[in-house]
Amino acid sequence: MRPLIPALLLLATPATAFAAEAEGKVNLLDPHYGLMFWTVLIFAAVMLVLNKFAWGPILEGVRAREKSLTDAITAAAADRESAARVLAEHKAAIEGARNEAQRYIAEGRATAESMRGEMLEQTRLQQAEILERARKEIESEKVKAIEELRREAVDLALAGASRLIGQKLDGAADRKIVEQYLATLGNK
Repeated sequence: MRPLIPALLLLATPATAFAAEAEGKVNLLDPHYGLMFWTVLIFAAVMLVLNKFAWGPILEGVRAREKSLTDAITAAAADRESAARVLAEHKAAIEGARNEAQRYIAEGRATAESMRGEMLEQTRLQQAEILERARKEIESEKVKAIEELRREAVDLALAGASRLIGQKLDGAADRKIVEQYLATLGNK
């Protein structure tokens, strides 16, 4: 078997294949076994080397890239969902704040209206009290004025009667008689 390998090497050398070409007789359909052997042998050697040193790292790199892309897509989807959730939360918070502001405005208006009503009622009560006091004071002043007029009328009547009679009527009994007479006149 040992002598067979060098013989095959000599027979299948590329030099023999190119020698036929140099003579000018090239037939493309004729098989060149030596050239085919070396082509297959070199292809197999390159495949073994590539399989051992290149395909593993290349496939590993492709798998790592595929995994990183899958992870990136998953992370992007998760981020999109998270962003949508946060956006919905913010919209809800804004809507809640808007509703709360509207509620505060409505409460403020209601409070202001209530205070306005209370102030109007207090003003009406104060006005009624002032009018009542004024009426009482007027009535009191009227009574005082009538009493003052009666006293003056009594004094005038006494003064007039004393001139008529010619003597001065001064006694308490005389005053009482005149006041009784004027009281009967006021009732009529």
